[in-house]
Amino acid sequence: MIEGRGAAPPGAAGGPARHVPVLRERAIEALAVKPGGLYLDATFGAGGYTRSILATEGATRVVALDRDPSAIAAGAALVAEFAGRLTLIETRFGDLAGTAEEFAPFDGIVLDVGVSSMQLDEAERGFSFRLDGPLDMRMEKSGTGAADLVNAADEEHLADIFFHYGEERLARKIARAIVSDRKSTPFTSTKALADLVARIVPHKPTDIHPATRTFQALRIAVNDELGELLRALEAAERILKAEGRLVVVTFHSLEDRIVKQFFAHRSGRGRASSRLLPGEVAPAQPTFVVPGRQPILPDQAEMMANPRARSAKLRVGIRTHAPAQNSDAALRQLASLPDRARSGRR
Repeated sequence: MIEGRGAAPPGAAGGPARHVPVLRERAIEALAVKPGGLYLDATFGAGGYTRSILATEGATRVVALDRDPSAIAAGAALVAEFAGRLTLIETRFGDLAGTAEEFAPFDGIVLDVGVSSMQLDEAERGFSFRLDGPLDMRMEKSGTGAADLVNAADEEHLADIFFHYGEERLARKIARAIVSDRKSTPFTSTKALADLVARIVPHKPTDIHPATRTFQALRIAVNDELGELLRALEAAERILKAEGRLVVVTFHSLEDRIVKQFFAHRSGRGRASSRLLPGEVAPAQPTFVVPGRQPILPDQAEMMANPRARSAKLRVGIRTHAPAQNSDAALRQLASLPDRARSGRR
């Protein structure tokens, strides 16, 4: 944990901005930051959302989390700049309940889900096929990496990952080729894996790179991104004040589906109002109100300035006074690979 003690030059996370948060202005607007309020930035990155919250009028305070030790180290100067108003903690956002509970309740929580531009742009992190580097993808720089998974998982498990986390229609063919090729030469670089996928997936020069879906799937699996997201949503429900706001920015359909369904379940959307039958258990009271006109999308100017904003979606919910609900089995299914026995052939 890092807490502010002094002053430092301005700049995103204490230095030149290398990552501009997508939908930053809309996210801050959705948070409705109050003077003197307490906010949680559960995906600190380069500190863009945190800086915007702290820059609003009134002595706002922020607790910020990030699982990437590089982001924590880079954020030390921002902590010092906003002495006493920013606490920075190295942890997964899926663990925010236990980590941030001592500071709760919060007036607002923001999550910018997915990999940051900084991670994509550093070849040694192994997130991107644009720059050749080690096949890694670990946000925390510890534990099982992408190369471990690619070289050890069986064909069916790899196919499940590519199909369900990457929505890759040629998942089984790619998995079969990986298992065949790794017998003679294990995969250790991003280029080697990207080249294999490019040989298998038909594509035109104007298409997205054919390895995009495969790399997305591996990154999600290595970092348990969907499970982390669901745990963070459920924890946010427990540590938000009544009238507090939960703002989530997602970047692909799998993430957005979980957030959309979470808010739908927790707001009682689609639930028919009727009298209960004798002995019937009353449904849980809604824990969120979801304002209309969602999702919020980036405008044309932002997409032109930052191509990575093209797939971004923002959703927001406002916490009610109702007690937090139990974990939802249907949502857990969305965040995990399906049972092989029921998944069928691809």
